Amino acid sequence: MLLLVAAIATLAVSMGVGQYHLGLSEAVDIIVRWFTDGPDDSLKEKIVFTQRVPRGLMALVVGGGLAVAGAVMQSMLHNPLADPYTTGVSSGASLGAALYVVLGIGILPLGDTVGLVSNAFVMSLIPAAIVVLLSVYRRVTATTMILVGIGVMYVFSAFTQTLKVIATPQQMEMLYMWQLGSLTQCTVQDVCAVFAVVAVCTALLYSLRTDLNLLSVGDKAAVTMGTDPWKVRVLCLVIVSFMTSVMVSFTGVIGFVGLVAPQMIRLVMGSDNRFLIPASAMFGALFLLVCDCLSRVVSSVGLPVGILTAAIGSPIFLYMLVKRSRRHTI
Repeated sequence: MLLLVAAIATLAVSMGVGQYHLGLSEAVDIIVRWFTDGPDDSLKEKIVFTQRVPRGLMALVVGGGLAVAGAVMQSMLHNPLADPYTTGVSSGASLGAALYVVLGIGILPLGDTVGLVSNAFVMSLIPAAIVVLLSVYRRVTATTMILVGIGVMYVFSAFTQTLKVIATPQQMEMLYMWQLGSLTQCTVQDVCAVFAVVAVCTALLYSLRTDLNLLSVGDKAAVTMGTDPWKVRVLCLVIVSFMTSVMVSFTGVIGFVGLVAPQMIRLVMGSDNRFLIPASAMFGALFLLVCDCLSRVVSSVGLPVGILTAAIGSPIFLYMLVKRSRRHTI
């Protein structure tokens, strides 16, 4: 509950954070007047409703979604290093973006930003589909799932790097900024679309919380309790991959949220997915929103939020790894 209150409070504060200074009370007053008196097309109102509101809401939705995906991946694969991109979703999305930016190839007949989003979404599903199909065909273990995902990721990354070689400086800049992860181009419509997917997928994953708890104990214990570990993993893999693909296609690759947030919650609340999944969602939302607020003011032009999540998340993750290794040594 404290995390939820903190996230809502941070969202309110974020309305006044940016290169164009607005006080918190002024931003709230603009929002209230918009609902009571209607739009007035002022500059401040446009800044609030076309930039800060959708950006803040998208940070909450994507941060929560990535954290949930990370928590589920870590539980079902018995691996604290697993994250939403383990199946190669990010490498597929990057290749889709590169095909559109560099070669102008659109998988779906859509233009402009929608074409880029659709390319990234469709291509991000391919690595995940390969992992799922191999898992279905061979009934592979959790470790093999991770290794297959890594292998597919390198194949797609190789194609992306090849396209970068022939890209113009302008194309390279556009592709590079997309790969860093950013919330600056999000609209209210984007937020609604992503929220619908994240909400449904999170509900489905939470319904599997008991099975995930059994997988965390071990496959033998899960089988003893009547759970098929392989089926649960494949189902979770499909849901997580789809949810992550949707988020990445709109925001680019935002790293470390799905890796660090569940680990930090585990330190406080343990590994029971009844509490881990909702708490991870709230902490992930708060973490990404704080990083986004910092990215708005850290330089004169702002920074992609993916840089801040990596800069803040990587030291935290290294600290947790060291602490974990010391505990196991003792």
